[in-house]
Amino acid sequence: MITIEKIQQLIEQGMSTESVEVSGAEGKYVAHVVSEAFNGQTPIKRHKLVYACVNAEIASGALHALTIVAKTPDEVA
Repeated sequence: MITIEKIQQLIEQGMSTESVEVSGAEGKYVAHVVSEAFNGQTPIKRHKLVYACVNAEIASGALHALTIVAKTPDEVA
């Protein structure tokens, strides 16, 4: 089973982020990601950027479900 820390690390290593906060347990997690990379991107494209960071864990079954809240720094301010 994957840990919250591992998910956060994968997202931080896979893309440029301002902040990443992950919560959840037992294969079902929520990731709040703030990144300049989301500027001008549709919600689906934002999610694809985050999913690309954790695809291997989803494919292996270690990560069952990931809800993504993807915002730009301006949207958070």
